[in-house]
Amino acid sequence: MTDAAAPPAIILVETQLGENIGAAARAMANFGLPDLRLVAPRDGWPSESARRSASRADHVLDAVRVYPTVEAAIADCAVVLATTRRPRDIVKPVVGPAEAATQALADAAAGLRTGILFGRERIGLVNDEIALADRIVTLPVDSRFASLNIAQAVLILAYEWRRVATGAALPFGDLGVSPPATKAQLLGLAEHLEAALDTAEYFRPEAMRPTMVRNLRGILHKMTLSEQEVKTLRGVVAALEGRPSRPRRVPGPARTPPKDRSGG
Repeated sequence: MTDAAAPPAIILVETQLGENIGAAARAMANFGLPDLRLVAPRDGWPSESARRSASRADHVLDAVRVYPTVEAAIADCAVVLATTRRPRDIVKPVVGPAEAATQALADAAAGLRTGILFGRERIGLVNDEIALADRIVTLPVDSRFASLNIAQAVLILAYEWRRVATGAALPFGDLGVSPPATKAQLLGLAEHLEAALDTAEYFRPEAMRPTMVRNLRGILHKMTLSEQEVKTLRGVVAALEGRPSRPRRVPGPARTPPKDRSGG
């Protein structure tokens, strides 16, 4: 994401609850959107309930700008998106959150400021406000329960922006990945296991031994084991054989051997 590709401004229109403002600020902070604008919040501004709900996203709340009207809040925006869950009698392009983020990134890369409008908790945006937008953004929600909390809607749009702007880069990759085991390592594990099973007289009758060995080796190769997993399994087999394996047991009182249950 380049410096020119500024994230979109999030504009909350006549939000009733400070908690929703704070939760929206938290979602914005999660995904790197710093510009929060409020249009005539019902309970005024600043709001202690918003700060409590923001969970230390103070840098977003500290930079909040408050406007009396939507027109004033979007005055510096070249592109405006309006979020709604209902079809309106307005001719506008309608996009989903992923497409909205892709288009917003292209607009930002061209140096155009983008703003996203989110409406009131109870009624959303009114038609006159949506008429000010260039595009409508809606989500593929279940029509049987389409109501979405404002902060949740902000979170989805902020996530999609971040995903597109960063190329879906994750903060870290796979942890503790071990290289795949070589065929020689797998063969060593197989031979170790087969020797232990020979001692335990597992291969009976003897005539079936080749088939049973082949099946066991087929299972091991099908598992796509890593080098570390092969070492772990060889340690397990060594322990079952009664041989010492790392880490070695700390010297201590001898354990009582198991009772002979054979009846002999």
